[in-house]
Amino acid sequence: MSKLGPVTWRELVRRLKELGFEGPYQAGPHPYLVKGDVVLTLPNPHRAEISVDLLSRILRQAGVSRDDWTAAA
Repeated sequence: MSKLGPVTWRELVRRLKELGFEGPYQAGPHPYLVKGDVVLTLPNPHRAEISVDLLSRILRQAGVSRDDWTAAA
């Protein structure tokens, strides 16, 4: 299993789009991505990197494995 590292918001969106998600769309306070029946709420864009803890929670909600995540790099 590959190790996760922090990523920027743009990198997060880019890789999730490579994995088949569409968006980001804005409705309400947070942007979101869509893939089939999965609606994935994203943190608001900011200058700080997204931590490994938050990234792993996002990937779990998205149903994306760590191997798929690193392959999308």
